[in-house]
Amino acid sequence: MTFKPLPIGVDNFEKMIRTGYYYVDKTWLIKEVIDLRGEVNVFTRPRRFGKTLNISMLQYFFEDTGDSVRNDRNQSLFQGMKIMGAGDRYLSEMSAYPVINLSLKSAKQPDFDLACGCLKEEIAREYRRHEAILPSLPEADAEKYQAVMERRAAVQDYVTSLRFLSDCLHYAYKKIRRF
Repeated sequence: MTFKPLPIGVDNFEKMIRTGYYYVDKTWLIKEVIDLRGEVNVFTRPRRFGKTLNISMLQYFFEDTGDSVRNDRNQSLFQGMKIMGAGDRYLSEMSAYPVINLSLKSAKQPDFDLACGCLKEEIAREYRRHEAILPSLPEADAEKYQAVMERRAAVQDYVTSLRFLSDCLHYAYKKIRRF
């Protein structure tokens, strides 16, 4: 009898599935998120309770990467999972939206400057993940986007950086899903 390894410290859904770790199917959370249609969904759980893994799962399900091959690859992660039997209403949401995924794990630092630097890096990483939209943006927006992505933006640009990224994605994709 062979045993699957336990995913201690694994917080990426794709890695969890592709590497063959033991996984308890939590994909019904996707149906619940769609059904709740909340304007904001807050996931509060104790530390090390799978929040980041679940957010990663939601990203792989909902995200339109802009590349059909990557979308197909992401969709294949859900084969055999409970969500696949939920019906067309739910499956039509698969690979349908741009997704912003920001983890604040690295921002836990001993002082403000280090925490701020880590947060800027995390925001820049998310901008880089979506940099394919740059050519579709108006010039002024593209310049601001580039500055945040390269961590050379003004402090006030970081204050509104997530809203700005959301607006840029909406402009580029012309679609948005508000749960």
